[in-house]
Amino acid sequence: MYKKLFIPGPTHVREEILLAQAVPMIGHRSKEYSDLQLEVTPKLQQLLYTQQRVYLYACSSTGMMEGSVRQASTGKPILNTVCGAFSNRWHQITKENGIPCEKVEVPLGQAITPPLVDEALSKGDYDAITIVMNESSTGVMNPVQEIAALIHEKYPDVLILVDAVSCMAGVKIEFDAWGLDVCLAGVQKCFALPPGLTVCAVSDRARERAKQVQYPGHYFAYAQMDKRYDKGQTPATPAISLIQALNKQMDDILAEGLENRWKRHQEMAAYVQDWARRYFKLFSDERYLSPTLTNIENTRGINVAWLNEELGKRGAMISNGYGDLKEKCFRIAHMGDLTLDDLKWLTAQIEDILGLN
Repeated sequence: MYKKLFIPGPTHVREEILLAQAVPMIGHRSKEYSDLQLEVTPKLQQLLYTQQRVYLYACSSTGMMEGSVRQASTGKPILNTVCGAFSNRWHQITKENGIPCEKVEVPLGQAITPPLVDEALSKGDYDAITIVMNESSTGVMNPVQEIAALIHEKYPDVLILVDAVSCMAGVKIEFDAWGLDVCLAGVQKCFALPPGLTVCAVSDRARERAKQVQYPGHYFAYAQMDKRYDKGQTPATPAISLIQALNKQMDDILAEGLENRWKRHQEMAAYVQDWARRYFKLFSDERYLSPTLTNIENTRGINVAWLNEELGKRGAMISNGYGDLKEKCFRIAHMGDLTLDDLKWLTAQIEDILGLN
């Protein structure tokens, strides 16, 4: 049975987007492909409010998490901020690449704050910092804009690497105005595309830093991407069908209007958060709630796996708690092309299954 996905990726994909992948294949060194990449790139720059480079990588976001730390360290350590499973993944990636690193960690459900970052950076000399903007394992949105402002004021040589995987295309990210250096996301979440493609904005100063790195790698290297960037091509074979779909989706996103899109995500989040407060409890710090995903504490002791099975019979799917939070929480994503009506239908199904009143 077809299920509408209310999980933090992959998300629901509209039929029009699925069909956009079904056009005849083109050669990746052809003018047709160059025209496609040169058409979609300015739309992505508009989405991210940037005039700097936006690359398209045929990989999951984890690939560019690795690529970004490899190209940021000239020998000084990287500070990994950890507030959940996916920010911790960045710490693991950094260590496993042999890059000196340290981490600052907060309990699950808490946010990385500017004072915390200030205290950690003041204790050493760092090349870069990694921040997960929207930690989908806990439902926390970290205040990246404020953190970036602090870093530029007090630690101007520290590169700011941002995982925006579960919020890019769902919230406003002003790459240039905030002074970010890397901002990456897979397209299977708020972009509402099938997985397999990563969008990655990279600042000019991050590209310059990468030139100083002895072993920046190859596949993810900005220098490799730059060799063909102006011609609208990539050094290795791109995910052509996904980029066709991305181009169509970007047209639809811009037609919706960026401010309207941010507002729709906020409205969906507010509805689900209010519903969760009424029947359960929000797990995360109320000051830093995610606009794209709500993590709900299982205060009623329901069997979350069973609830999902019952929802599946009705054509929906939500997410259990992640890692140590399995069965202790459940997560409802409200991102991509979902609507407020979709969320109202979903919560009505949950109320009916659980007999809530």
